[in-house]
Amino acid sequence: MSQQAPRFWAIIPAAGIGKRMGNSLPKQYLKLLDKTVIEHTLHCLSTHPRINGIVIAIAKDDPHWPKLPLLVNKKLLVTHGGVERCHSVLNALLHLAEHANPNDWALVHDAVRPCLRHADIDQLIDTLQHHPIGGLLGLPVADTIKRANATGEVLATIDRSQLWRALTPQMFRLNMLTHALENAIQHQTIVTDEAAAIERLGHAPQMVAGHADNIKITHPQDIALAELLLQRQRSHR
Repeated sequence: MSQQAPRFWAIIPAAGIGKRMGNSLPKQYLKLLDKTVIEHTLHCLSTHPRINGIVIAIAKDDPHWPKLPLLVNKKLLVTHGGVERCHSVLNALLHLAEHANPNDWALVHDAVRPCLRHADIDQLIDTLQHHPIGGLLGLPVADTIKRANATGEVLATIDRSQLWRALTPQMFRLNMLTHALENAIQHQTIVTDEAAAIERLGHAPQMVAGHADNIKITHPQDIALAELLLQRQRSHR
């Protein structure tokens, strides 16, 4: 009997409260064109033909999630998030383990990156589906990078030739990523993305070049930029 080919699952950590937005409403629930931010994110992932299903981790007492008019045509699993991103992703992985195989792939994507392109998901999967470790979307750094001290005085100019900005999705095998996050949490190490947890175990994730319009909504002005980017994407379909 032939072994089942690995499937691709999306994981969305969405338990954050958006402190940097200066808004009482978590940023994933802010209005963006005709939907909330997270609805755009879910639409992109759920309409991609290679994504088998989605797991979303929300805050335990999230009052906004139940009110969303979700139209998702894929398996959608919901679990509770944790204090930090790594806890939310681990909770999602453990919940997904009941429905997936250890060798399946998890594509972890920020809830507040609503402008992700299907082409970037394809590029990530095509590049990594036979990779021994996995990897992540990113952008080579284009700006000149300075290192400064606490008072803002420049100490050095950094060689940017090998520097990348990390984006999402970040794609790793379920069993490897689960082990990596459990190990980091056990050692009280808060990793800010999944690749960092994999790196702690001595592995080297693969960078995959994505598009610059895959922005993360962090500040209020990012909403206006995301609207422009989504409108541009729609006009080119």
